[in-house]
Amino acid sequence: MEVMGMKVAKKDVIKLHYTGKIKETGEIFDTTYDDVAKEAGIYNEKGIYGPVPIAVGAGHVIKGLDETLEGLEVGKKYTIEIPPEKAFGKRDPKLIKTFTIGQFRRQGIYPFPGLDVEIETDSGKKLKGRVMSVSSGRVRVDFNHPFAGKTAVYEVEILEKIEDPIEKVKALIELRIPRIDFEKVEIEVGEEDVKVEFKDQTIDPRNLVLGEILLESDLKFLGYEKIEFKPTVEELLKPPEAKVEEDEEKAEEPKPEEGEKVEEIAEEVISEPEENKETENSIEKTGEDNEEKEE
Repeated sequence: MEVMGMKVAKKDVIKLHYTGKIKETGEIFDTTYDDVAKEAGIYNEKGIYGPVPIAVGAGHVIKGLDETLEGLEVGKKYTIEIPPEKAFGKRDPKLIKTFTIGQFRRQGIYPFPGLDVEIETDSGKKLKGRVMSVSSGRVRVDFNHPFAGKTAVYEVEILEKIEDPIEKVKALIELRIPRIDFEKVEIEVGEEDVKVEFKDQTIDPRNLVLGEILLESDLKFLGYEKIEFKPTVEELLKPPEAKVEEDEEKAEEPKPEEGEKVEEIAEEVISEPEENKETENSIEKTGEDNEEKEE
């Protein structure tokens, strides 16, 4: 049971419900409610709906909302208006680029206004944009965020402020690795250190790697100085064949006979020593069939 009047401060770990919409059009672009998502036509079958855990001030929500959460009361509902510069940014004319129609057609793309495209810059960075116009052999593409220059309005309900240190860590794991099996997770929390062991998880190791990297940043934000994960990022990134070889080496390692010194065997084991070219912009058509999901 939450105490009414309890206020939210920076670095607090809280759980909240929210729905974000564009003020100018009323379009809902994000929500934690599955029924609202379905009604708005933005429901994602692979998405996870329900109260979201965040650390206030850590950038888990857009800047304007993150800043506004400080000072709000647990258990209350709020309507918060976020100006463009603290939502999706102001529209930048420099992000409207012109290409020749040949650059598209050489890659089998026939551009038309409203078509979503993706280009790869000389530096390898991928930018998503939308075709604005096609005329006289020229194609104008807008790489601004679709909601750039728009005011965002959030309806927010702060459900809970988490006080217990272990529950805070669990909440951040839930945020970063939402499909984790908590029955196979061990958490130890000290004054300045956190240890988390993920045992026999069935999720993709790449997702666990990303989760650990983000979790470390979150926990340092809360003030913890030493964070340990098991398995480590390095262990998760190790190729499968390297793990097999390592296990085989361990299996072949001689075991000391009764009365024999471990140091004598260790001396017999000899360890082996460890051993920007510019390209033309690449343009790709994006859509449900070939759009890359950014993680």
